[in-house]
Amino acid sequence: MKKITMSAVALTAIMGSFSSVSADGINILDDIKLDAEIRPRYEMVDDGNSATANANAITARTKLKVTANLFDVEGLSASVGIISVNNFGSHQYNPKDGHEYTDGSGDPYAVVVDPQYAMISNAAVNYKVGDTLLHAGRGQVNLDNQRFIGTVGWRQLERSYDSVFVANNSIKNLSVLAAWVYGLQGVTAGETTDTNTVLLHAAYTVMPALKITAYDYMIANVHDTYGIALTGNVKMDSVKLNYRAEYAVQSDATMEIHTQTPTTGKADADYYNLDLGANISGVLAGVNYEFLSGSTGTDGKTNFQPTLGTNHKFNGWADKFFVGNTGPLGGLIDANVRLGYKAKGIGKFLAVYHDFTADKEMGGKDDLGSEIDVLYTNKIPGVNGLTGMLKYADYSKGSVAGYTDTQKFWAMLDYKFSTK
Repeated sequence: MKKITMSAVALTAIMGSFSSVSADGINILDDIKLDAEIRPRYEMVDDGNSATANANAITARTKLKVTANLFDVEGLSASVGIISVNNFGSHQYNPKDGHEYTDGSGDPYAVVVDPQYAMISNAAVNYKVGDTLLHAGRGQVNLDNQRFIGTVGWRQLERSYDSVFVANNSIKNLSVLAAWVYGLQGVTAGETTDTNTVLLHAAYTVMPALKITAYDYMIANVHDTYGIALTGNVKMDSVKLNYRAEYAVQSDATMEIHTQTPTTGKADADYYNLDLGANISGVLAGVNYEFLSGSTGTDGKTNFQPTLGTNHKFNGWADKFFVGNTGPLGGLIDANVRLGYKAKGIGKFLAVYHDFTADKEMGGKDDLGSEIDVLYTNKIPGVNGLTGMLKYADYSKGSVAGYTDTQKFWAMLDYKFSTK
C-alpha cells in the first residue's frame, strides 16, 4: 500500500480557514473537529535467543481524525482518519511485514510488531437520536478493560473495526450495545481480515460500589466468549478501593464465515479474574489473580484464547504469552502484585511482579516463569498534551520448554491535541 504522509500543521491550518462547507444554503459539513496524535518511540528487545540479534526499533505513530456534522441534520455526523507508522529508514528489528532484516553477522533481529505502514483508521457515519447511537463504518472499539475486545493500542499500528452497531442508554444506569463486525484492520502490515462477528454487551450501574457487566462475543469460526463482571469503587477517607470479579466461558462458534478455516478442537474453556486495588494518598497497591484454562493436548479441547483482546495490558509487558492470540496450550495462571505512586507534578511510578504457571502440565511441567515490570510516566512541563514514558520488562523463563529469558525497554513521547 502506498505510504500516506500528511502534515498535521498544514491540515490544521486548512481546517481553520473554514468552519463549514455549504451548497445551496445547506451545510454539508459543519462543526469540524480535528483530533491528532504524534507518538515517537524507541523499543529495545533482547529475546534471549542466540540465533537473533537484539532489536532497536525507532518508530513514530501519527494519527489524524476529522469529525464533522452532516447536512444540518441534528445528530448526524461522519468521521475519517488515518494512522501512519514510520521507522525513518531504520531496520534494526523484525516488523513482521514480510521482510526479515539481519545484522552484520547475518542474524535476524528480534520481533517488534511496528511495521512502517499507513491505513485508513476511521471512515464512519454516526447518527444519534435521543439516547440511541447508530454507527456504520470503520473505527476503534474498546469494551470494558479491553481483555476480550480492544484495539491493541500499545502497538503503533492500532487495530480498527469495520462494524455496524447500535448503542442505547435510555434506561437510567443501563447501557447496551449490539454490534456486527465485518472486518478487522491493523496491528501488522496489510492485515485485512473479513469476519462475521457479533458483539453483545450490557452494563448496569447499581451504585458506585457495584457495576454489573454481561457480554457475549461471538467471533466467527473461532469461539463464543460469554461472561459476567462485577466492578466497583469504594471511598473510605483517604483510601480509594477498586475491585473486579469476572468469570467467562468459551464455547464453539455460533457465527461462521466461509472464507476462513474454523478453529480445530472443541472450544470448551473458562476464565476468571480477581483483582483488588487501592490508592492511599497517592500510594498505589494491588493484587491480581487471572486464570485462563488449558488443554492437555489430547482431550480435543482448546485453551482459553482472548482472540481480539488488547493483551499487552495483561500477563506481563514482555508479551511472552498469547502471541498470535493462542497462548500456552496448557493455559495460564498469572498471580501478580503491584506497587506504585502517583502525584500531580511527580507523575506515576508502577512496579509489577508476575508469577506464571500452567493450568495443565506441558511436558510434565507447569512452571512458566516470572516477570518484573517497571513503568514511569509524567506530563512534560510547558507543553500541553505531551507526556513521556519509560518502561521496562524482565521475563525469566520457567521449567516449561519453549520459553527464553527476555528483556524489553521503551522510551516514548506522546503528544495529543484537538481543535475543540
